[in-house]
Amino acid sequence: MIKGAADTPDSTGADPGRRMFLVGAGVVTAGLVVPWYFAGRGPSRGARIEAGRGPGLAPNAYVHVAPDNTVTIWLAKSEMGQGVYTGLAQILAEELDVDPHKLRIEFAPADAAYNSPFAPMQFTGGSLSITSSYTPLRQAGATARAMLLAAAAQRWGVAADQLRTFGGEVHGPAHRATYGELAEDAARLRPPRNAPLKDPADFRYIGRPLRRLDSLPKVTGRAQFGIDVIRADMAHAAIARPPTFGGSVRAVDERAALAIPGVLGVHRIAAGVAVLATNTWAARQGRDALAIDWDAGPHADFSVDALRGRLRALLREPGALASERGDVAGVLAAGARSLDVEYEVPFLAHACMEPLNCVAHVTDEGCEIWTGTQMQSGDRKAAAAVLGIPLERVQVHTTFLGGGFGRRANPRSDFVVEAVELAKLAGRPVKVTWTREDDMHGGWYRPFALSRIRAAVDAAGAPAAWHHVLAAQPVLRGSPFEAFIPPGKTDPSIIEGAADTPYGFPNLRVEAHEVDSPVTVQWWRSVGHPHTAFAVNCALDELAQLGNLDPLAVRQRLLADKPRHLAVLNAAAQRARWGQQREPGRFLGIALQESFGSIVAQVAEVSVDGDQVRVHRVTCAIDCGLAVNPAGVIAQMESAIVYGLSAALYGEIDIRDGRPVQSNFDDYPVLRISEMPFIDTIIVAGDGPMGGAGEPGVPPIAPAVCNAIHAATGKRIRRLPIASSL
Repeated sequence: MIKGAADTPDSTGADPGRRMFLVGAGVVTAGLVVPWYFAGRGPSRGARIEAGRGPGLAPNAYVHVAPDNTVTIWLAKSEMGQGVYTGLAQILAEELDVDPHKLRIEFAPADAAYNSPFAPMQFTGGSLSITSSYTPLRQAGATARAMLLAAAAQRWGVAADQLRTFGGEVHGPAHRATYGELAEDAARLRPPRNAPLKDPADFRYIGRPLRRLDSLPKVTGRAQFGIDVIRADMAHAAIARPPTFGGSVRAVDERAALAIPGVLGVHRIAAGVAVLATNTWAARQGRDALAIDWDAGPHADFSVDALRGRLRALLREPGALASERGDVAGVLAAGARSLDVEYEVPFLAHACMEPLNCVAHVTDEGCEIWTGTQMQSGDRKAAAAVLGIPLERVQVHTTFLGGGFGRRANPRSDFVVEAVELAKLAGRPVKVTWTREDDMHGGWYRPFALSRIRAAVDAAGAPAAWHHVLAAQPVLRGSPFEAFIPPGKTDPSIIEGAADTPYGFPNLRVEAHEVDSPVTVQWWRSVGHPHTAFAVNCALDELAQLGNLDPLAVRQRLLADKPRHLAVLNAAAQRARWGQQREPGRFLGIALQESFGSIVAQVAEVSVDGDQVRVHRVTCAIDCGLAVNPAGVIAQMESAIVYGLSAALYGEIDIRDGRPVQSNFDDYPVLRISEMPFIDTIIVAGDGPMGGAGEPGVPPIAPAVCNAIHAATGKRIRRLPIASSL
């Protein structure tokens, strides 16, 4: 059920400066309300993009109206299944007064004209696509619409305020013209500096459910993913990479590989040893035939077990202070009823269904790249660095992405750099395609993390003190977003959702340890929030039990001064019939997390038979401010729950002797359709700023399920995945 989605207030009047905060993949603005400007646009850069659109009206880098009445929107964001192909079109269509289904949608090139409003880079992540594009796209559409109205008024000799637009046409007292008929006249006019935006009360598209615009091209095969790209005279590459973290090649015997039909050559590159062939199968056969003498490197004895021991020891040491109020030490020392528990989450692979891939072609003129990327700016910069050429000579063609979850925004552009290196060596287009095993063994995982929580209740059983110490590898350090970490402060990817927990503990202290390891890590869907949501929400249930209180009642008490959070919590609990009689053997668990500007609560209904856990139903409530496409928000909650539940039940990358253990979906399983719970999503109408939807649904699912398992069995799950703890 969608509650008042179309009536959610517009939030474009907020001051962005005071809302800047660090979260997940960098600095974002909650509700991201930004003044209109062409981000990073120099005097000629935006003009070059607009001029390249062809005849017609191109008042900015986002929209083009052609004389044949084709209206094109250029998406600066990547479509990886999250629905921005539809949501962003919906925003532009609203202000331009065209049917979103009639828009021609293209992915924008890599260019500073498409940089984020808050960072000098073009990327997709942090659940920012809709929030960061909302005002710029509205203004882009409103600017084009104002110019079309002005052109019509000039042509017909009437005042512009006597005209109206509808369905891609301008209507006057005695005239009517399509946008295409007016486009060239409008292009001769000067764009208005601040075109008026629609009153939200007049919205036709924003706030109303819209079916996905990319469904038809995907089911008919017209949508091009990176793995679909084929170029003339293209070679295919498979790469043998070191089997251990920090390993390298001592020597390689390539004779058996070169004897395989279709193999074109063998090359040493920074990543390892690459085999080029006329097709992917020959390249993989050639790679398997290589005789490589590997140097295991300095971390050949590294293991998760050893890392666990190191982090557990750190949890007993003072960490960097991240948040504090009241007197935690005094309450704990006073002898109140208390608990002391640890929670652990494992390394996780992103496991995108489309394997990583990239096509590159290097010529004397420059470099062209075709790939499904979340980080156009980073990939372009990395390619230019590899080739030693100016940035302007690198062109990035963004395709559809078969899943991203953060992996395709790699801070080192690893799979792109491989293709560029090989294209330079080969003198022809080269396509690098990873296997599932390459992906599982290739690092860049969600970090392994531990939490220790010491907490106490007062004489009435209410939470009185909360001391949370965390230890994990940081993901922002060493990335393009490191500059946004304040000097001397902890990487937000470790503490987000813990240091700023909405739960109003009267005495609170949060500390953190940043650790290192040879394992490469990066942002995973919802970044640091999954491990903090798991620890905070599960330990909170333990604290409720210590005080003989209901888990829902404890949360209601701690959120008493947070009306938005309380409304979301209550919506989920009421829809799930918390506290009411239910089918025998079914038990409920609840969790809430605020992330990426949105508040999500989930109630999981679970049964347990021996070591078999079945999640029957998940009730999800979200307040994301204005829901541009409520159908898209619901789809994202369902997607996030599937993704998060797979990780909670089964997901784990173990490492022994410096090598990852898991290799494919046989030992890194994901949820099967027969295991899928029924999901009931409620969009709670709130008056807060706009938040994201792609990631906030992930964090609450693991603790909700684990809390339900305790209700069913009396057993606490303090280590994920659940399958390893039952």
